[in-house]
Amino acid sequence: MNLRKALGPSLAVLLLVGVGLAVNYSMREKKQSDSDARRASERITVKILSGSEKEKLLADPELAKILDSERITITVQKAGSREIATRSDLKSFDIAFPAGAHAAVKIAQVTGSKRTYPTFFTPMAVASWKTLIPVLQASGLVAQKDGAFFIIDMGKLVDMMRKGTRWKDLPGNTAYSVGKSVLVTSTDVRKSNSGGMYLALAAYLANGNNVVENEADAAKVGESMVTLFSRQGFQESSSAGPFEDYTAMGIGKAPLVMIYEQQFLEYVLAHPKPNPDMVLLYPAPTILSKHTMVAISDNGARFAQVMTNNPKIDAIAQRYGFRTQDSSGLFAAIEARQMKIPHTIVDVIDPPSFDILENLIGRIEAAAKQ
Repeated sequence: MNLRKALGPSLAVLLLVGVGLAVNYSMREKKQSDSDARRASERITVKILSGSEKEKLLADPELAKILDSERITITVQKAGSREIATRSDLKSFDIAFPAGAHAAVKIAQVTGSKRTYPTFFTPMAVASWKTLIPVLQASGLVAQKDGAFFIIDMGKLVDMMRKGTRWKDLPGNTAYSVGKSVLVTSTDVRKSNSGGMYLALAAYLANGNNVVENEADAAKVGESMVTLFSRQGFQESSSAGPFEDYTAMGIGKAPLVMIYEQQFLEYVLAHPKPNPDMVLLYPAPTILSKHTMVAISDNGARFAQVMTNNPKIDAIAQRYGFRTQDSSGLFAAIEARQMKIPHTIVDVIDPPSFDILENLIGRIEAAAKQ
């Protein structure tokens, strides 16, 4: 009895202290929650550095409405994906949105960001013309499968280009018997991701169907890559340039153009009557361009979370030709235009690391300055 009397006041004090701590903790939690809610409700402007291939998507009115409902406004500056990864003013942006995952890794390293967000993807493809299909088939380069066309011997095509084979030299070529060299036109590898992905694919083939993994591999294939890319002459710095030449100037200017599949599909979906001679060829193997956001600021992370968590945005992206986790809407829209594309891209290679790709690009850049 005496012990209970002695402990009673102490227990009461402990109980009061516990209640006080709980109330204090609860108040802190409420303040933090209120602060988080205020930040989430504040209107922000997100400054984005992005490749040109996403220009129309980021300007889409429906996307703007979704972002507005989240109290987000965006401003977009265009740049080649390689340029994005090497810019000195990266930290002045909230989001870097290159076309390649390897560039996103480099951006994360440069900025110290650990917040990366995969979004859409698209395979590399070759824009060409139905007029050329019989010629390419006769040379053993192209075959049709399930309604889509594939470059079944990409290694042979790259070898032809490195040797300087001309269109008029192809057997039985009466459709396009010109003196131009057989070349796949690309963007400038020194500035653009699409050119870099083409280089990664060509280097893989030149390296005996193996990814260029180290400097020794780069040295082994470097000279042949310099030859291949120097034959092109002037190259555009953005993926939009060669594709605009393809659609505007036709076969004479651009018989074979390395593009993103997304560019071709976006064009077809936006034009009720595209040129019926346009055709898309899928290299086998090919390489995927994975559009990955790197959040450089808290505002950038807020924007990226909306972009990756709202299913309506996937549907918007498909309208611009991008593939998403479920691309059924894209396939249905394309097939409604009487066009066949492979639903699954099977023969896909990985690009080399950013630094090894830079090694190859550096060799081409050095040769251009000579």
